[in-house]
Amino acid sequence: MNNTVSKNPLLANTSPECFTYLQTHSERFLNELIEWCKIPSISSIAAYQAEMRRAAEFGAGLLRAAGLENVAVLPTAGHPLAYGEWLKAGPGAPTVLFYGHYDVQPALQAELWETPPFEPSVRGDCLYGRGASDMKGQTMAEIKAIEAVLQTQGRLPINVKVLLDGEEEIGSRSLRAFITENQARLACDYAVNPDAGMCSADQPSITYALRGGVRVNLTVYGPQQDLHSGVFGGTLHNPAQALAELIAGMHNAQGRVTLPGFYERVRPLEAEERHMLAQLPVNDAFFLQSSGAPALWGEPEFTPYERTTARPTLEVLSFQAGLPGEGVLNIVPAKASAALSMRLVPDQDPQEAYQSLLRYLEAQAPPTIRWEAQYIGGGRGALVRRDQPGMQAMYRALHATWGVAPRFSRQGGGIAVVGQLQQIMGVDSVMTGFGLPDDNIHGPNEHLHLPTWRKGIQALVHFLFEAAPRGTAL
Repeated sequence: MNNTVSKNPLLANTSPECFTYLQTHSERFLNELIEWCKIPSISSIAAYQAEMRRAAEFGAGLLRAAGLENVAVLPTAGHPLAYGEWLKAGPGAPTVLFYGHYDVQPALQAELWETPPFEPSVRGDCLYGRGASDMKGQTMAEIKAIEAVLQTQGRLPINVKVLLDGEEEIGSRSLRAFITENQARLACDYAVNPDAGMCSADQPSITYALRGGVRVNLTVYGPQQDLHSGVFGGTLHNPAQALAELIAGMHNAQGRVTLPGFYERVRPLEAEERHMLAQLPVNDAFFLQSSGAPALWGEPEFTPYERTTARPTLEVLSFQAGLPGEGVLNIVPAKASAALSMRLVPDQDPQEAYQSLLRYLEAQAPPTIRWEAQYIGGGRGALVRRDQPGMQAMYRALHATWGVAPRFSRQGGGIAVVGQLQQIMGVDSVMTGFGLPDDNIHGPNEHLHLPTWRKGIQALVHFLFEAAPRGTAL
C-alpha cells in the first residue's frame, strides 16, 4: 500500500485576515467554551437528559453564529445531534464532514477535583473542567476555524458539513441508524475528526488506525445459594476460584491471548510501519511514568506502543463475588462475575472475537460449575490510508502551524463514528486533535492546554484552504 506523504508542503494562500480574526475574538472563543463546559452533558446517566438537550442546542447556536446554514437539532433514538452545513464552494470542491461530540464522561471522585468539574476555571495556561479537552474544546476548534473563514471571506473554499454527536462516550449507539437513514444528508468525500489528540505540545500527529472492541459480561455459577464456607468449602468448586482460573488461562506467560482463532485476522506490522511508530515519543519510560506501575508486561516481541495500539488485547475490567464493599462474609458464593473487554485491531470482527471466547469457555470450563456469557456490544477498528488527499491536506496544515512535520500514529482506543462511516458509507476519517496525553480526560482535573488549542484552530483554518483544489481563489 502506497502511503507516501509530501515532506515539503507548499501551502495554499491562506488569507491573513482569518488569523487576525482569531486573535481579535480569542477571548470570546474561550468564554463560549467555558459556557458550553458548564453544561453537565453526561450521556450515560438518564437524569441528565435535559442537560443533553441544552448542550445540543448550545452547539447548534455555535454553528449558526459561525455562519453555517440549515442548522438543526436532530432527534435520534437516544440523545439528539446538532447539524449544520455550507455547500456553496462550487464545482470541483470537495465536501468534508466535520465530526465532534458534546457529551462527556461522569465527573467521579469529586474530592480529587481542585475546582468543581462543571465550573470551568482557567489556571495558568489551562482550562480545567469536564469536557474541556474531550471533546468540547476540540469541537469548538473546528467551529471557530470555519467561523473565521466565513466571517472574513464570506465563503469557504470547500463544502462543509458539521455533525455534533451526543453519544460518543456511550459508543455512539444511536448514530449508526442515523447514518444509515441519512446517507444523502451526510454524503462527503471524507470526514475530519479531531478526537484523537497529539503526541505533545510541540509535536502534532495524525492518527491513521484505531482499535475496535467487544464488551462481555461473564458469570460463573456454583451452588444455588451462598453457603457456609466451613461446611461446604473444599467440597464445592468455589465460583470465584473457578472464574479466576478461567480468566488466568486466557493469557499465556508471554501475555498472548489463548482464545482459539483470536489472532487469525490480525495483519502483521510491516518493517516500515514499525520503524515509523518507533519515532513517536512513547517509549518504555513513558508508559512507566504515566502509569506508575512497577514494570511493563505483555508480548515481548512487540514494543509497549505496538502492544497498546496495533495488537489486540483482552482485559478484565471488574471482578465481583461474595459480599460487595466493606466486611467479611464466610461463604462459598453462589456466583462470581467479571466484565471483560477485548480491544480489536482493524480486520478483526467483534462477533468472531466473541465466538472465540465462547469456544474457549466451552473447552476449558470444568463440569463443577456452569457459566453464562453476555455480549454487551462491540465495534470494529479502523485503518485509513495515509496518502489520501484529506490526510495530505491535514499534514500540510499541521506542518505549517507547528513548523515541524506531523507524526503518524495509531490509537489504542476507538471512536465509533470512524468505523460506522467506513462501514456504512465507505467514508474515511482524517483523525487529529489538540488534546495532550496529560489532559486527564475521563479523570479528575481534566484540562485543555490553551496555547495548543489556539494553534489547533489556526491549523484547521489552514486545512480549510489546503483541502481545496489548487488554484482555488476566494
